[in-house]
Amino acid sequence: MGCVGFSQSAQAQKSQPNGTAKPIMQAKQVVPNVYYVQGVSEMGSSANQNFISNAGFVITPAGVVVIDALGSPELARRLLAEIAKVTKKPIHTVVLTHYHADHIYGLQEFKNLGAHIVAHGAAREYLTSDTARLRLESSRQELWPWVDEKTRLVPADEWLHGPKALTVGGVRFDIQPVGPSHTAEDLVVYMPQQKVLFAGDLVFRNRIPFVGQADSRHWIEAMESLLKFDTRWVVPGHGPISSDAKTDMTLTRDYLIYLRESMGRAAKDMEPFESGYASTDWSKFEKMPLFKSANRMNAYNTYLLMEQEAK
Repeated sequence: MGCVGFSQSAQAQKSQPNGTAKPIMQAKQVVPNVYYVQGVSEMGSSANQNFISNAGFVITPAGVVVIDALGSPELARRLLAEIAKVTKKPIHTVVLTHYHADHIYGLQEFKNLGAHIVAHGAAREYLTSDTARLRLESSRQELWPWVDEKTRLVPADEWLHGPKALTVGGVRFDIQPVGPSHTAEDLVVYMPQQKVLFAGDLVFRNRIPFVGQADSRHWIEAMESLLKFDTRWVVPGHGPISSDAKTDMTLTRDYLIYLRESMGRAAKDMEPFESGYASTDWSKFEKMPLFKSANRMNAYNTYLLMEQEAK
């Protein structure tokens, strides 16, 4: 079925207006009527159109359900073109796992087609915040021309505050809140008949997770709850699909635990972050993609969090 993902080196290249190469987007089947596209293991940039996260889509008799909208309007248009290769059915619903930029900047393209957008209500405050506004302004500079003055933040049509069993065309989607974890508004989407879990950014595969301002303690607890699902396939927010839920979820969980343990010791001993970071053995993780880009920031944010938890 070709459902083990495809390597980053195989992301064939096409020229862009600025002369750089862009990663190919290719829909991969997980099980019949369930697909995903895989972003590259890089930081978001104009060169990769901010294609650094995954998205999924499910074809039902009533239309297509999309999970996440990718990181630019151009990526959303490319995703729509991939969907059109396998079905002519309209876009019915878009479920957002969270409101980080690499998952939502393509949302306007789906809204323009009349899709019903579902997200967790905890994102409403962020959506109207200075943080979201400033992030978009910055992205218009850093990700131009793929994110520009026409790119806008799109609110959900339906804000959830608890679990929801969504049925579209006879296909069931169990939408489960799991935040605050990676974000306050994290959702996962589980398909019980197909045993497919769209885990959003609670699961990163083959790369260092982005921790940011995450509540890592609750994130670890949420990972334990995800392991209880009867899952055959896990589509992570970043990285290739997993057919070994326990192993791959454990990798993300173990990284978070190690961050909390190492930075927690430093915070408890009132050791400055710099020396605490320098004295930590990172050998288990330092060969993973994006370690140099993300690990120090992850550790610093965790250090601050552990200081707060110790109060």
